[in-house]
Amino acid sequence: MIDNQKNYTYSVRCKDVARVVEFSPYELSSKLLAVGTSTQIIIASCRFPEEDPELEDIEYEELQIFQPGCSITALSWSPETSVSVISSSLRFVAAGMDHNLRIVNLNLKSDPDVEFLKGHKSFINAVAYEPNLGQQIASVGDDNTCRVWEKDKDSSEIKEAMCFYLMSPGVSVCWHNEEPKKILVAQKNGILRFFSLHNQQPIMSLDCGQSPLMSADWCHMNSLAVAAGASTDWLLFDSSVSSAPADKKQAHTEGIQQIRWCRCSDNLLATIGHPGCQLKVFSVKQQQLLMSQSYPVGSGLSWHLRLPILVVAGDQRLYFWSASSS
Repeated sequence: MIDNQKNYTYSVRCKDVARVVEFSPYELSSKLLAVGTSTQIIIASCRFPEEDPELEDIEYEELQIFQPGCSITALSWSPETSVSVISSSLRFVAAGMDHNLRIVNLNLKSDPDVEFLKGHKSFINAVAYEPNLGQQIASVGDDNTCRVWEKDKDSSEIKEAMCFYLMSPGVSVCWHNEEPKKILVAQKNGILRFFSLHNQQPIMSLDCGQSPLMSADWCHMNSLAVAAGASTDWLLFDSSVSSAPADKKQAHTEGIQQIRWCRCSDNLLATIGHPGCQLKVFSVKQQQLLMSQSYPVGSGLSWHLRLPILVVAGDQRLYFWSASSS
């Protein structure tokens, strides 16, 4: 499957057009990949030669397929997910085109258990589990709200616990394991806001100075670093210094759509944008473009937890690119 003439390291076939891809960001389940298509969610296991020298190619195995009942717009893994020889417990939340969230529990041996969370009045653009205990979920959407859901102490049901009203549609929501009482919300009007879950108030804003803001990410390796994709550019913020961008570069001449930090490095940044469906990978510290490639119907983007490997969704195919092979 490796083709040195193409700007991907590995690729695998997918049964449908992949729209959402998400590696599990937790040690106990880091080999898991969720793939959302127009009709199903595929849970797969991935292993790479970068972690096992005995492998010559990617080892990709579909473990389970879930039918959510509608197309999925966003997905987040729960830290309660684990994969071991003794037992496996898979838990994630998926946002559907029907404006509902689905909490899905799988154990690979029985039918899935699904709990619906209803409250959003329009499309849900992003969803995130609290990364330490997994007792809370945050979601943002086109209804200009950020909603935080948590398990009720009496009934154990997951209910809406708080709602933050935004000035424009919410496009991204991020948690950081070092800041469990804060969430970062990106709004389409170009403003990013940190909200305190302790007093339910905004505590800081970052201003892109341009719009539309389409995506943002909170660096896993550096809790002070935030990346945003607005208009045609990526912008970097150091939240300890200023609310204005510390750096800014044009990424896509016809508009940026997604931006993601590498989970094992604060130097690698990936974006998807137009024209076409371009994927670009940047070295932030060296100010260098490492890779640029267009993929058929590229949309979802995710980095592996421990390896500098990213996956991008395509037309009946998943493309993987390894920074270590560049």
